[in-house]
Amino acid sequence: MKINLEITDKIKNYIYPIITFITIILVWQFIVVNKSIPSYILPSPSKILKIFIVDWQNLQINTFITLKESVLGFILSILLASFIGVIMDFIPIIKKCFYPIMLVSQMIPTITIAPLLIIWFGFGTLPKIIMVMMTCFFPILINFVDGLENIDKDYINLFKTMNASKLNTFIHLKLPMSLESLFTGLKISATYAFVAATVAEWLGGSIGLGVYMVRAKSSYALDKVFASTILVIIFSLIFVIAIDILKKIILRHKYKGE
Repeated sequence: MKINLEITDKIKNYIYPIITFITIILVWQFIVVNKSIPSYILPSPSKILKIFIVDWQNLQINTFITLKESVLGFILSILLASFIGVIMDFIPIIKKCFYPIMLVSQMIPTITIAPLLIIWFGFGTLPKIIMVMMTCFFPILINFVDGLENIDKDYINLFKTMNASKLNTFIHLKLPMSLESLFTGLKISATYAFVAATVAEWLGGSIGLGVYMVRAKSSYALDKVFASTILVIIFSLIFVIAIDILKKIILRHKYKGE
C-alpha cells in the first residue's frame, strides 16, 4: 500500500507540471492567433515548432558546434577543478594563498570576460571552450574542496592511528566521502555549460547556436530565436540528467533503495 502511494505521488509530481506546461502553450497559441499578434513581436508555438522542420539542417549544424564546445569545456573544467582541489588538499599553503582569490573572482561576470577571450584567441572554438571552462570550473572546485574539508575529524584521526599515509587517507577516505559534494558542483556547472557556450558565441563567433540566435534576432525572426532557446534548455537539461544518472551509478550503494 505504501509503495503504491509513493508511485502515485511520483506520477503526480510529473503530471502536474506537464499539464501546467501544456495549458500555458495552449493559452499562448490562443492569444497570439486571436489577437493577431505579429510574429516579430511574439510568434505562436506552432510557428516555433515549424522552425524545427523547415530550418532543421541549420539548427542541427549550429547546435552540434555549441554542443562540442560545451562538452569539451565541461570535461576540461572537471579535470582542472579536480586536479587543483587535490593539490589544495595535499598542500594547504596553496589553498590559503589562492582559494580566497578564487572565491572573489567569482564576482566577476563571465560575460565581461568573453570579449577579451575573443580578442586574445580569435573567433574560433577555443575562446568558447575557455569560457565554458571558466564558468563551470568554480562551482566544481568550491564544492569539491568543501567536501574534502567537511569530513568528520574522527574518521581522519582513525586513519592516523592506523598510520595511513596522506595518499591512502585521500584515496580510501577523503575522495569517497567528498564525491557527494563533487557531484553537487557538477550538477550546478552542468546547468551553465551549454548556456556559457551560447553566450560566448553570441558575443563573437562565426558559427554556433549563439550566432544563429544573433542573426535571427537581427532579422526579427523571433520564431528562430525561440526555437534555438528551446534547444539550449533541452541540452542543459540533458547535461543535468546525465550528471544525475552518473551520480547514481557511482554512488549506487547510497541510492540502491531508490
